[in-house]
Amino acid sequence: MRVFVTGASGWIGSALVPELIGAGHQVVGLARSDASAAALKKAGADTVSGTLDDLDVMREAAEASDGVIHLAFKHDLAFSGGFQDAADADRRTVELFGESLAGSGRPLLIASGLIGVASGRPSTEADGRTDDQSAHLPGGPRTRMGTAHVALALADRNIRSSVVRLPPTVHGEGDNGFMATLIGIARDKGVAGYIGDGSQRWPATHRGDAARLFRLALEGAPAGSVLHASAEDGVPIRSVAEVIGRHLDVPTRSVPAEEAAEHFTWLSGFLGLDSPASSERTRDLLSWNPTGPGLIEDLDKGHYFRNGGQ
Repeated sequence: MRVFVTGASGWIGSALVPELIGAGHQVVGLARSDASAAALKKAGADTVSGTLDDLDVMREAAEASDGVIHLAFKHDLAFSGGFQDAADADRRTVELFGESLAGSGRPLLIASGLIGVASGRPSTEADGRTDDQSAHLPGGPRTRMGTAHVALALADRNIRSSVVRLPPTVHGEGDNGFMATLIGIARDKGVAGYIGDGSQRWPATHRGDAARLFRLALEGAPAGSVLHASAEDGVPIRSVAEVIGRHLDVPTRSVPAEEAAEHFTWLSGFLGLDSPASSERTRDLLSWNPTGPGLIEDLDKGHYFRNGGQ
């Protein structure tokens, strides 16, 4: 297939591009800078220049493709407190791809999130498929889950749409996401914190395993599929904090819920969620078998703590 990929030079995209090319697909990546374009060309991909704000560029590239994988998200905006604006841009992009691929039967895969899909129990691929199931989430995550519903509904417009729900911790060397942010906070505060008793659980997967799932979904996921990229159902946040404290040589302690917003800033709303997730149906459907290291094992390798931890 000729596959148009947004976020192709990003954290997961840079692992997905060689995964796709190695399986015989042609990749066209959206490149927002000369450096991104050079990296994609070096990996063997073609490029188009643009960002998520360049709707005409993305429309033309999608229409010329045999399938689309939408990974790009304005993480720099989201991780600086603008999660809602980033989620709104994501929604516009998915709606655009729906218009571009309608009636074609071609695949459209989008990245979404696992955190907050269910509370206090492992979510499954059957959960979170309607808007009323996301009413408990903060605005930005609620918008992003709603975008996933938009994508799933495109199956009714003869698009082989799938949603790949990613853990907040798609980890590996070079990760600058939630884990790196949490380490940065611990470094700045001089304490590795967790909220309450730290029993909140987050699913996790290694970057290489996530990339392989996207490739398998492109090739074989039925229309309207929800897929869970969770190699580990739920890692307790206290366990994560303990590893961080050990590597930074700072104490590990509980942060009371009423102090969490000040201590963790924008991250507090996510850290307080207990959101384990099962991937049993995804594994059965696509024969996806994660092989990468677990989150605690990956943290203990030490690469997250080099160069200031971020």
